[in-house]
Amino acid sequence: MGGLKTYEVRTYGCQMNVHDSERLSGLLEGAGYVRAPEGTAEGDADVVVFNTCAVRENADNKLYGNLGRLAPMKTKRPGMQIAVGGCLAQKDRDTIVERAPWVDVVFGTHNIGKLPVLLERARVQEEAQVEIAESLEAFPSTLPTRRESAYAAWVSISVGCNNTCTFCIVPALRGKEKDRRPGDILAEVEALVAEGVSEITLLGQNVNAYGSDIGDREAFSKLLRACGAVEGLDRVRFTSPHPRDFTDDVIAAMAETPNVMPQLHMPLQSGSDTVLKAMRRSYRQDRFLGIIEKVRAAMPDAALSTDIIVGFPGETEEDFEQTMHVVREARFAQAFTFQYSKRPGTPAAEMAGQIPKAVVQERYERLVALQEEISWSENKKQVGRTLEVMVAEGEGRKDGATKRLSGRAPDNRLVHFDANLRGAVEGAAPEEPVRPGDVVTVEITYAAPHHLLAEGPAKAVRRTRAGDAWQKRQGAPAEPPKGVMLGLPGIGAPAPSPAPAAAGCGCD
Repeated sequence: MGGLKTYEVRTYGCQMNVHDSERLSGLLEGAGYVRAPEGTAEGDADVVVFNTCAVRENADNKLYGNLGRLAPMKTKRPGMQIAVGGCLAQKDRDTIVERAPWVDVVFGTHNIGKLPVLLERARVQEEAQVEIAESLEAFPSTLPTRRESAYAAWVSISVGCNNTCTFCIVPALRGKEKDRRPGDILAEVEALVAEGVSEITLLGQNVNAYGSDIGDREAFSKLLRACGAVEGLDRVRFTSPHPRDFTDDVIAAMAETPNVMPQLHMPLQSGSDTVLKAMRRSYRQDRFLGIIEKVRAAMPDAALSTDIIVGFPGETEEDFEQTMHVVREARFAQAFTFQYSKRPGTPAAEMAGQIPKAVVQERYERLVALQEEISWSENKKQVGRTLEVMVAEGEGRKDGATKRLSGRAPDNRLVHFDANLRGAVEGAAPEEPVRPGDVVTVEITYAAPHHLLAEGPAKAVRRTRAGDAWQKRQGAPAEPPKGVMLGLPGIGAPAPSPAPAAAGCGCD
């Protein structure tokens, strides 16, 4: 490596953390580090950063287990550094260094831009640096980045959350909602598209509450329409909205803006009005199903997904049956289902009526079985349809063995198709392969609960600027490091942001 220090970032949790990790990587590369090559053995990177989540069950046990494995490796390698950031760091602060004194840096959700400076300070002073900011120091999108995808990007429109759901600790760790100015968001979108990105996902803890901080109730629908005017931007998605704030103008903007995809992730959490009230969710079953009905009327082909918590304190069998009723009525293409577990620091953890594990497990299995049946049934409706699929990088785990490629349909369904597409490409020589970011038109021939299959030849393949960007990245030499360990953000247009992930922590 010619003396260059290497880094590794390990990410846990929701899309916010994934996006933050891209910023952490960008900061480290701007400070002179290089990413540890794939396949680097555990403990061989010079800096290991844990970007933690406080929402997942046993998050702290997993963190300390990982830190414990690194302790002897760090002893053998003088100069190796370990940093812990993210939601768990914001929550636990000094206890991390007490329990794992070999950690060099602890930083929070509000000051990720300080990581390179804190690492340097820890190295010089030879003692742990713990710095947790109580409020946001810089909006994440103003920091440098190392995006994971050449063709798809996150764009953060807000951070924090003004809701007070009793099962969720995120507002306490990420603070009150703070919105970016629309002009700054669109400038970032345009800069991304100029680099070859063709799909963006607008990201926020509660995206459709966007505007509450800047005093415009229709700001989110206006933002969607403005994204529709960005030339070269093929696909716009967003995650995650909240039923309380999901208004008719947003549905109209989705339906009337061609590049806003017919896909909606709308967290339900529970179908029972009693449980929703205990959760402090400010909507009820009728309101939720009313939104679903309006979305389907405006966009008949839209695919809907959701988050559901099973076994919330006090949930009766009747309450659970109400959740099953909503699932049957809504016919989600996909549901991210969670068994309730206590999260220290949340009101729900102290509530009476905690449900026995065996009861929660049995309900969970019934819900998963129902949703599996519905997902399969909804996917079967796609058989015979012709869909435009944006080719993805590494979506299908078995693609190598099956000689298939994978990608996402406009409604975000996963599609596998024949990789032997040479010669079918518009404007390309026969030997030129299809690349991630290119768009393939295929006919769906088979449906499984979690994916679709197109077994015949492609009807068309469109090479795109996004595919060009991916190809350029593959051949581009590693950028030389930019100077010393100052860790200062770069000057100029905001640096960019990866393809849509699964639903996050289920807190929306």
